[in-house]
Amino acid sequence: GDIGFILDKSSFYGESGGQIYDTGSIVSDDGAVAKIENVQIYGQYVLHVGKVTEGVFKKDGTVKCCVDYVRRAPIASNHTMTHVLNHALLDVLVKHGSNSETNDSVDQKGSLVDENKLRFDFTWGGALTTKQLADIEKMVSDSISSEIPIDAFVAPLDQAKEISSLRAVFGENYPDPVRVIAVSPTPVSKILENPQDATWNSYSVEFCGGTHITNTKEAEAFVLLQEEGIAKGIRRITAITMGDAIAAKKSGEDFAAKVKAAGELKGLELENEVKVLSVELNNITMSAVVKSEMRDLLGEYGKAVVAWKKEAAAARSGEITSQLIEMAEKVEGDKFVCQIDFGLNGKLAKTVSTAYGKKVKDKAFLLITADKDADKYMAIAFAPKQCKSVDCKAWVTAATEGTGGKGGGKKDSAQFTISGLSSIESVLEKAKTF
Repeated sequence: GDIGFILDKSSFYGESGGQIYDTGSIVSDDGAVAKIENVQIYGQYVLHVGKVTEGVFKKDGTVKCCVDYVRRAPIASNHTMTHVLNHALLDVLVKHGSNSETNDSVDQKGSLVDENKLRFDFTWGGALTTKQLADIEKMVSDSISSEIPIDAFVAPLDQAKEISSLRAVFGENYPDPVRVIAVSPTPVSKILENPQDATWNSYSVEFCGGTHITNTKEAEAFVLLQEEGIAKGIRRITAITMGDAIAAKKSGEDFAAKVKAAGELKGLELENEVKVLSVELNNITMSAVVKSEMRDLLGEYGKAVVAWKKEAAAARSGEITSQLIEMAEKVEGDKFVCQIDFGLNGKLAKTVSTAYGKKVKDKAFLLITADKDADKYMAIAFAPKQCKSVDCKAWVTAATEGTGGKGGGKKDSAQFTISGLSSIESVLEKAKTF
C-alpha cells in the first residue's frame, strides 16, 4: 500500500498555488527505494506519498530526494508562461483594449499547471475576439523568442508590494518575506531599488512559490488552445508549451495548407472536402486562433457550395422543365407519363412544376424520379390550372397502389415516395393506363 514520508527538508514540490506536485523517488543510504507518486502540503509539513519498491526505510534515516526533473520541466515551463499570459492579458485587454470593453481590469481567479497544459481563469465580461486571442498568443510567443531571463528573489512583503507592475491575487495572504518571480532582463534586486519605475510595466512580476524555468527560451513555443466562459464574468484560457506547442503549431500549419488547397476545388468535390475538413477541425489540437480562422474560411467555402448548388439546381430545373414541355408538345390528350431522374429533391420538383405550369396550360404530367443509392423514388403529378380533367392525387394513388408508397397532395398536384426501385415499371404502366 501507500506510505507517507515526512522529511526535515525536501526538493519535491508539494501541490499548491495551482501547480501540480512533483513525482520521483526517495532513496535511503542503505538502498531502500520508494516511488513517490504524490506530494501534498499539510500545515508546515510536506507529505510524500508513494510505494516502497525495495528494502526497508527506518525512522530518522538519511535519504536522498530524486525528483523527476524530466516531468518537472514542462510543468515549470507551463507555470512561467502562465505568468507571462497573465501579463499579456492585462496588456491586450486593458492597456491597449477598446474603450467599449466591459471591464477595466483583468484579475486572476484560479490556475492549474501540470506537465500537459496550463489553465488560467480571469475576470472579463465576455468572450475574447479572435484578434485579441491572436495578440495575446503573439505577445507570449514573442517573450519566448526574446529569451528573457526569469529571476526568483525573496524580499520583504511590504517592499515587494511597491513594485509598479506587480500582479497579485486579490484576497490572497502572502508570506513575509515573499518570493518574487520576475520575467525581466532586470533582476528583482534591482527592481526593488526603484520599484515605481514605469519600465517594469513591460514585464511580468508576481509573488509565487512554484517552480519556473530560468529563461523564456526554455518554453520553446506557446499555443493558446481554448478560451471559454466558466461562470458569469469569468473566462478560462487553456494553453500548452514546449514540444506539445511545437506539435500543435505544425498541426495548424498542415491543416491550414489543406484548407487552402481545398479552395481550388469546385462543386461536389469542394462540398465533400469541406465535410471532411470540418470533422478534422473539431478533433485536431492546434491554436484557437488558427482554428477560428480555418472555421471562418470553411464557412466561406460552405457559402460557395450553397451558391453552386443553387446554380446547379437552377440549371437542372431548366433542363427538366424543357424536357417536359417538349414531351407535352408531342403527346395527344390531356396528360403524359415519363421518368427523369434527379433524386428525391422535392424542392426541385416543385420548381419544375411551377415553371412548367407557366408554359403549358392544358396537359398534366406524372413524373418518376429515382435515387439509386437510396433505393427510393418519387412519383410526382402536376396539372396546370386550366387542366381541370386530371385529378393528380387520384392519379398518383392509383399508380402507386400496392407499393407501400407514402405521400399526399391535391387535385392539381401530388407527390408520393416509394421504397424499392423494382416497382417503377409497374407504376409507370398503371400511370399510363389511368
